[in-house]
Amino acid sequence: MVAENYRAVREKIRQACARAGRDPSEVTLIAVSKTKPLSMIEELLPEGAVDFGENRPQELKEKYDALPKDLRFHMIGHLQRNKVKYVITRACLIHSVDSVRLAQAIQEEAEKHGVVMPVLVEVNVAGEESKFGVRPEDTADLIAQIAKYPNLRVQGLMTIAPFVEDPEENRVHFRNLYKLFIDIKARNIDNVCMCILSMGMTNDYEVAVEEGATMVRVGTGIFGERDHQTV
Repeated sequence: MVAENYRAVREKIRQACARAGRDPSEVTLIAVSKTKPLSMIEELLPEGAVDFGENRPQELKEKYDALPKDLRFHMIGHLQRNKVKYVITRACLIHSVDSVRLAQAIQEEAEKHGVVMPVLVEVNVAGEESKFGVRPEDTADLIAQIAKYPNLRVQGLMTIAPFVEDPEENRVHFRNLYKLFIDIKARNIDNVCMCILSMGMTNDYEVAVEEGATMVRVGTGIFGERDHQTV
């Protein structure tokens, strides 16, 4: 069932790309495996799945350590500074940088291990009080500040759009983030790549792809509802 779901999501991404005149190879599907057992991840490996998303640093560490090393684990949840040590040599990308203090903690840990850590800046594009992320109008300034850290590499933006019944309601947010992405890209800030736009989840990833997402994060649509007993 998990493999079938994964194939179905891939097909919907392909169709969304066709509607938008995009190449499906431009979009990376991240299977959000938080709270799910190793066996469910292993079911997806024959499908060619290599990108998995985790919310909790310790869970990312445990899964990374237990699974083949050619898999790519993305840290997509809010990251506390004291938990950076769990992900710095294991995560391929941290999606959720939203402060100079967190960037500094990543810089210190990355320097300690002699690595350069790719990161995305999380933007609270809809201005929700319950969400983490920097305000859109403060994003460029934050990027300019953290781009000075030599062991940290800003590669783009991420957002968690509001949970809505009708995914069309989030189109405006995805469109606004894409505009911000293009604006910051045009500034050519040193040590900033701006090549990744991580937006769209189970309920709205097709709209996100139509609006320029290069990464979508799909959990429930692949693995089913979260098992809260394992949280």
